[in-house]
Amino acid sequence: MAERQNPFLHEYNTLHDTTPFNSIEEQDFEPALEEGMKREDAEIDAIVNNPEPATFENTILPLERGGKLLGRVETVMGNLLSACTSDTLEALAQKMSPRLSEHSNRIAFNERLFARIKAVKKSNPSLTAEEQKLLDDVYEGFVRRGVGLPKKKKERLMQISTEASLKSLQFSQNVLKDTNRFKMLITDKGELAGMPDHQLDLARNAAQEAGHEEGWLFTLHAPSYGPLLSYCDNRSLRRKVWLAHNTLCIKKNKYNNLELARDLVNLRLEAAKIQGCKTYAQQALRHRMAEKPERVSKFLNQLLDAYKPAAKREYQDILDYARKTEGKNFRLRAWDVGYYAHKLQLERYAFDAEMLRPYFELSNVIKGVFGLATRLYGITFKENKDISIYHKDVVAYEVFDGNGEYLAVLYADFHPRSNKKSGAWMTSYQGQWIDDEGKNIRPHVSLTMNLTKPTADKPALLTLGEVSTFLHEFGHGLHEIFSQCRFESLSGTNVYWDFVELPSQFMENFALEKEFLQTFAFHYETGELIPDDLVDRVIESRHFNAGIACLRQLSFCLLDMAYYTRTEPLDEDIIAYEKAAWAPAQINKPSALRTCMTTQFQHIMTGGYAAGYYCYKWAEVLDADAFSAFQEEGIFNPETASRFRHEILERGNTQHPKILYRNFRRRNPSIKAMLRRDGLKK
Repeated sequence: MAERQNPFLHEYNTLHDTTPFNSIEEQDFEPALEEGMKREDAEIDAIVNNPEPATFENTILPLERGGKLLGRVETVMGNLLSACTSDTLEALAQKMSPRLSEHSNRIAFNERLFARIKAVKKSNPSLTAEEQKLLDDVYEGFVRRGVGLPKKKKERLMQISTEASLKSLQFSQNVLKDTNRFKMLITDKGELAGMPDHQLDLARNAAQEAGHEEGWLFTLHAPSYGPLLSYCDNRSLRRKVWLAHNTLCIKKNKYNNLELARDLVNLRLEAAKIQGCKTYAQQALRHRMAEKPERVSKFLNQLLDAYKPAAKREYQDILDYARKTEGKNFRLRAWDVGYYAHKLQLERYAFDAEMLRPYFELSNVIKGVFGLATRLYGITFKENKDISIYHKDVVAYEVFDGNGEYLAVLYADFHPRSNKKSGAWMTSYQGQWIDDEGKNIRPHVSLTMNLTKPTADKPALLTLGEVSTFLHEFGHGLHEIFSQCRFESLSGTNVYWDFVELPSQFMENFALEKEFLQTFAFHYETGELIPDDLVDRVIESRHFNAGIACLRQLSFCLLDMAYYTRTEPLDEDIIAYEKAAWAPAQINKPSALRTCMTTQFQHIMTGGYAAGYYCYKWAEVLDADAFSAFQEEGIFNPETASRFRHEILERGNTQHPKILYRNFRRRNPSIKAMLRRDGLKK
């Protein structure tokens, strides 16, 4: 029998060079990572030992093109750790994390390599705009990592990088494992009064999958606990689930993230100070549209001033409704807000989110979302079962441009499972770039979500919020799919962090457009088109609790900035610090309960949004303003869509986002469109 070959170490020989998931075994990762590091070391040696004077072609280009094997293996492993993990993979990640950090630092602090980069920079070569952007980014990236620092400082930065990598990995693994620990089995249906039939079907299905012959199973995955907080009449159950979710990773067990969170904040501060910055935020914002922490603070305060009065009125309306129902002395608690808000919305607008589920059957939603891209941009999607996938739930599509040319591969992974982290995200298994022979290497894009699963007798029926989530991640996907850049490090979503959410949040706007809904929202049983009066009620209620929703996001933004604008190490109690940090965005008295968001806040601890969570609100200004162009010119206007595609989606990071946005909108962005959309301005 022929010896089995490691698929990473050979040409894939698959359609579009897609990842051969069906051939990859967990034992393949470690040797492939080791070989990847070895090859990249050789590539770096070839650059620094080149006897010719440093040029863009013999230094910057090979640096950009290098590390392909290592990047390929890290990408696959990293994505699987989030979407389809295992104990073996997690143990390997812990083992390899220090090695990979050491390897990355060895390149980042290579003085001879940086000397060549600096020589290219000083020679002031005649370059295209995109080549100049790459040169500037490479040079600034090395400076930002600290290559020119004294030896002791560089050594400490290397140590910090390794420590932070390990602690980030442990933090994420703790969140997933502590989330999966909570399982609430209810055997008395009477305790679940108020729950919609569809939610009960999902909970019954979950119980059966877990091996329970009877009962309804609830977990801390969003499609499970969220509806319970909105619909269940049983206050004690609401309290139990809310507390379980809000005490993740603070209990006295091995999944506690309190110290890890403090360590990550302090390590980032120490690294920033070594590199000459007063705070981590000051360092991080140098390459974002906001540029300075002061601009972020000013922006957040502007939103607080605009939305807090509305949020207070909305909260008072909910409290008044609850007391009208329960008595004037009723005390509204955190686990009650969603429940009574839902009832108030139903009374005020005769609208309940569950009314929409029958019209949002997943296969129809897929047709609608893909059809939207076809109508806007002319692209089409074709499922291809010959493309290997990493889990049976995943669907792979080929994407073709309007002229029939192949554009990309798109993987869609829709439903939750125990070895998949919560939330929704877009990743790429292969980026877009143009090789030295002029071939346009097209991207392989993955959309990973945790949408409602089908049950034994019903297909997957989504909420409007889940449709919006799909549109959001699909927007990120289009940013990758349409990319037309020469260099992979500048392509697709490799843009300023406070610009990356524009394409995703822009797509969410279509969720409440009647013309879009009428293309796919058919009742899964009768085939009836979603009624106009129901859509009208949805649109009428779009401003409901917009202030509360904004303040929730602002509280997270304030917490993030509180951690990363510190000038001294954090030694306070994390829970008390958190409550003080986001107090300006709170509209009721702080709870005495020992709950915590920080310990599960992967965005700012491990997910790249440290000193950057404000990006969601920043991009909201951009997306509302951008969509207003479509509202002015027609939401399916092909010329407007073409301009958005060519000026935003195709350009990656080849120009400053301010320039890209002005090229599309023909002016600077304005906050007015967002205020109008949220009902705060006419």
